[in-house]
Formats: sequence, C-alpha cells, structure tokens
Amino acid sequence: MTGPVNGTANGPASGPANGDAARSTPAVTRPATTVTAVTTMTTVTAATAATRAPAGTVLVVRLDNAGDVLLAGPAVRAVAASARRVVLLAGPNGRAAAGLLPGVDRVLEWRAPWIDPDPQPVTGPHVIRLIRLIREIAPDQALILTSFHQSSLPPALLLRLAGVPRIAAISEDYPGSLLDVRHIVDETVDVPEPERMLAVARAAGFGLPPGDDGRLAVRRPLPSVAHLTGPPGYVVVHPGASAPARAWPEGHCAEAVRELVRAGRRVVVTGGPGECELTRRVAGGAGHAGTGGSDAGGVVPDTAEAVRDLGGRTSLAELAAVLAGASAVVVANTGPAHLAAAVGTPVVILFAPVVPAARWAPYGVPSVLLGDQGAPCAGSRARICPVSGHPCLSSVSPARVVEAVGRLAPVREAVP
Repeated sequence: MTGPVNGTANGPASGPANGDAARSTPAVTRPATTVTAVTTMTTVTAATAATRAPAGTVLVVRLDNAGDVLLAGPAVRAVAASARRVVLLAGPNGRAAAGLLPGVDRVLEWRAPWIDPDPQPVTGPHVIRLIRLIREIAPDQALILTSFHQSSLPPALLLRLAGVPRIAAISEDYPGSLLDVRHIVDETVDVPEPERMLAVARAAGFGLPPGDDGRLAVRRPLPSVAHLTGPPGYVVVHPGASAPARAWPEGHCAEAVRELVRAGRRVVVTGGPGECELTRRVAGGAGHAGTGGSDAGGVVPDTAEAVRDLGGRTSLAELAAVLAGASAVVVANTGPAHLAAAVGTPVVILFAPVVPAARWAPYGVPSVLLGDQGAPCAGSRARICPVSGHPCLSSVSPARVVEAVGRLAPVREAVP
C-alpha cells in the first residue's frame, strides 16, 4: 500500500493541533506530605501558558531513541520559552539527539531498565545514581514524555524520590501521588508524536512562543560536510534501522542505489558505526568515490563515481548536515527519518506497520510513505519481523522508490 504525497506530511499547516481529544487535570499545589485529590478537569491553553510567571529549572524526560528525542523538540521549545533552564534526561541512544535540540541547556544520560531493548538488571546503585543526578540539578518541575506503549510512572516514582516537587505526564494508569498534572488522552486516536508531547507541555502550562510553527528543528549552524558529500542536491539512502522489522531489504536498497544513478542522481549512503559493512554493500563498493554525476538529467554517471559511502563516518550533527544537503532521503522508520524532517528535507519512508504511521511518519515535511500498512504485523511493535518474507516492505520495489524520489525532488532539466 502506497501512502500519498503529503505537502506537509503528518504535520502542522501552521502549527500543531491543540489535541481536542485530550483532557488534563490542573496542576495541584500540595505540601510534600499531602496528597490532594483532583476533582476537576481543565485544559491549559497556549494563551494561558504565555501569561504564566517564568519557570525555573525544568527537567524534560525522554528516555528512548534518537528519533523519539527529536520528536520531542516542539515540546522542549515550549518549555524553553518560559523556563530559566531546560535539562533533558535521555537514554544512551538519545543523548546525541538531545544535544541537537534548540532550547536544551544541559543533557543528562541514564539507561532506563524499562525502556532499553537490552535492559540491565535494576540495582540500587543504578537507581541511586539517577536520584543523585536529579538532586544535583534541583528542578522546579519535570515533564515526562512517553509514547502510547510506555508508562510514565516508573520515572515519576524516581523523580519523586529525588525531590522533584511538580511532575506532569500522560498516564492511563492511576498515578496516586506520583503526578501533579495527569494528562489523559484517547489512545484509540493516533496523534503524531510531536503533538502528543506538546500537549503534555501545554497541560503543564508551557506554550510555543510566537512565530514557532511547531515543526521539528535542530540547532544551527550545522557542521560543513561538503568534503564528504560534494555539492548539495544528492539523494541520501539510509539502509539501516534500529529494529530489523523496520528495515527495507538490503538487496532492494542496493538496487535502488543503482536505479537512482541510472536516473542521473548522485547518491550518498549513510549509516552508523555498526553499519559500515551494510552501507558498503548497498553502495556497491563505491567507497569514498568522487562527486560524479550532474543531477541535471541527460547524464548517467558511472556508479563508482556517483555514489558515496559515509557509513560510520559522521557524527549525528554531521549526519544532520548531510541530510540537509539532500534533495530527498530514502529511509525506514528510524532516527534519520526524523532527523531529515528536522532539517526540512523531503522523505521517502519505507514504513513497516509494526507501529502506526499516523504517529511516527515524518512530521511537517513533504513525504511519500511506502509499505503495506495492512500487513499481518500491523500494530505488533515487533522488533524482529513475525511474518515470513517480511512482506510489508519486501513488496516495495526499488522502481517504486525511485519514482517516489522523482515526485518529491524532480530531476532538473539539463542546461545547454
């Protein structure tokens, strides 16, 4: 099943929605030894948030992967608009992304045993380390940002033990005295992740500042990468994924690279430090070839000259710069898809329906979504494909991907 080309795919026209399907309990001021029952329901609007007194130090918690942290960007900026200091608590897989977010003053790292895909045992020393980190920064309040399948209550308990006086989060489960602002949402409605998290910020009294359109963003300026990529206008193919169930087959990626080159494109293949062999195979052994190609039509460059393999050669900030120079990015549902959105580059996304595309498709940029969203794996949250042959993505041909790239980034006509 092929998704439409969306001019502002899965994102705001002029800013994210207010989340009409959501409701929030008001903030509760209570002595440390008293639990106050909440008997009324209300919503804190952006206009109300703008009139609040400036906050002190606010801790924002997002403990999973880089892409999830990038999707928290609008919520972070809303907090930063009225906080004196914003500290972001991230896991090891999200720390680099946290450092790219505008509005973040400091990043703390802690591996959450209830989040990490390879969890370590829960130990006293590990928990005490987090409590000490939080006590050191002494936040005036905290926002815990989660996805629909995660609980905010484990981190809320630890933040309470660290003495955080005011905590806001989404919680389907009864939080007792763990939350001061309990934001309740209808989880049967698939809301884009940035809007879900921004709704938590609004419920806590933080709104986006005037002129902020609520899209994803990274700190600027980005590093120079021309020595790695050549001039802008290339197509990025990122074959890896954080979970195997989300990856487009390697052979399809390699063939797409060849077909893009035959169509007159320059291609940059990207990947993390653990994906060097994968990117080498997908790039066809091109290695660190010259720039080659014209991206101007009528010229079919040699593959070895038109393809650059950057597997393992970039930091996350450098990868952002590589994506910013691309005319389009071909990628699965993984961190670089959201990094591309954060730098405003159109995305062809190979989306396995193990999680809902409405929540995690590229936000706020033109995109084409490819993949059978009705496949048997839909909604399974599987990390390893549970269906023989990986049909949701193996059914997407390289030719369809090349055609989608052409729709998002037409090849310019040759200039005589």
